[in-house]
Amino acid sequence: MNRRPLTVIGGGFAGLTAAISAAEAGATVTLYEAHRTLGGRARTAEGPYLTNDGPHALYNRGPHWPWLRQRGLLKPLAPLPLRDAARLRFFHRGTLHRLPPLGMLGLRSHRDAPVDQDFLTWARTHAGESTARAAAHYVGVATFHHDPGSLSAAFVQERLRRTTSLPPEAHYLAGGWGTLIERMAHHARDLGVRIETGARVDALPEDAPVIVATHLDSARALLRDDRLSWTGARTVLLDLAVRTRRGDPFALSGLDFPGWIERFTSQDPGLAPRGEQLLQGQVGIGPDETRADGVARAERLLDAGFPHWRERTTWRRTALSTGRTGAVDLPGTTWRDRPAIDRGDGVYLAGDQVAAPGVLCEVSFTSALEAVSLALQTTPRRPTPAPLDRTR
Repeated sequence: MNRRPLTVIGGGFAGLTAAISAAEAGATVTLYEAHRTLGGRARTAEGPYLTNDGPHALYNRGPHWPWLRQRGLLKPLAPLPLRDAARLRFFHRGTLHRLPPLGMLGLRSHRDAPVDQDFLTWARTHAGESTARAAAHYVGVATFHHDPGSLSAAFVQERLRRTTSLPPEAHYLAGGWGTLIERMAHHARDLGVRIETGARVDALPEDAPVIVATHLDSARALLRDDRLSWTGARTVLLDLAVRTRRGDPFALSGLDFPGWIERFTSQDPGLAPRGEQLLQGQVGIGPDETRADGVARAERLLDAGFPHWRERTTWRRTALSTGRTGAVDLPGTTWRDRPAIDRGDGVYLAGDQVAAPGVLCEVSFTSALEAVSLALQTTPRRPTPAPLDRTR
């Protein structure tokens, strides 16, 4: 069995996936995480409101689903009651609707969406201007982007198909995503992975190979490689606790503009104190817009779908997330054009903005497995770098 040492930098979903996979292959793995807690964007805040970093869900047709299930890492799930599943509402032309425009669902069945054309132009030819814009805005839930219609038609259409599939692909983890991270970390340690938190790595370790599973900006600084960049998104994140009211929707999708508000206590009442509901949402904003612009749009959705929400509010928080919402592909590009996993000299990337297929966290997962495969089948010959500097 291969007992070569392997270093993983970053303790989020990608880093833990890489550590587990490498340890299962027999490598001696050390994982360094700069923060005191593991998880990255998959962290769940401590109570009384167990919020994720924006709306989170696992898609059960993704490659990570069977991998997690085989290792006993999925359960417990938080099932969405059927009565609440029917309470998805669409904000279109200034009012709420139970169903999206009929032609929007028709767009999901097309398999000819081109890579080199923007989604809005392509969708207009199949569904008309209004429906095409509604479909583009709906896909904001899976891109966090302020203008999904400007992205590659093939990229957006895949996300439209996945997010509108029946039965729904989206599933939820009881207790928030932090519970998954805890199970993954425990499993990694059982496999012999050494995990060091509060350990910021400022230089590559001497022993190759190394998998850098950080945000792309951090990887660029660590590797001193200006090529490590890709188009991302800016989004306003909204966390809101309100007193319980019967009849609130499970989720509200913006079709007049990209935006999504979801009541996560529908499937997991324990995310908020008794008698309160936890809402989490995101609204994409353009490069010249402010957090206030995104908050104003989120409040339009709340006004339409959650009566008297201001009077019912018991806790509220907003944040601006920049470049931390995964990759988006412009016309003429695909995931293959993103920064390559293999950086040469025994260095490999993993994360949600690198060259791997999938939707949302599936990119992190797939890139992590590919990075491990590449790292353990090669013998790197890298010049000795500066010593590892860890501060706690």
